[in-house]
Amino acid sequence: MKINSLEIEIDGIDKEILRDLMEDARKPILQIANKIGISGAAIHQRLRKLEEAGVISGSKFVINNKVLGYKTMAFIGIYLEKASSNSDAVRELKKIPEVLECHYTTGNWSILVKIICRDNEHLMQLLNKKIQPIEGVSRTETFISLEQQIERQIQL
Repeated sequence: MKINSLEIEIDGIDKEILRDLMEDARKPILQIANKIGISGAAIHQRLRKLEEAGVISGSKFVINNKVLGYKTMAFIGIYLEKASSNSDAVRELKKIPEVLECHYTTGNWSILVKIICRDNEHLMQLLNKKIQPIEGVSRTETFISLEQQIERQIQL
């Protein structure tokens, strides 16, 4: 598999390493090495190659938002008065910690954001006091997620 215009080849061993680490980024390298049948040093070399090529951009812990009291997830379509307002609006959205993702989109909205809130009242406060007052925002359209049914990365 060639990635972008780079000449990196991802073989079956690379895919197996990536699958294991995507399942659990804390899985010990030696456990993966023993399973695949190569040395831990070889795994480290392959991971370094994949990082340098940009295939791997880091690892992270996944926080359970509900356990922390954030039970409402919503998607907000943001209509901008003009496209030139996009970078200013995104700069302001970055200041709101509840904004998890921000996408520049085609279609009716200029921006689509994913936010996490404690409850519907918290969502309403964010909309009324932080998102809708952003200069350049003409209106918003909100969709509350009742339940996330699929969460995954691309399958290798």
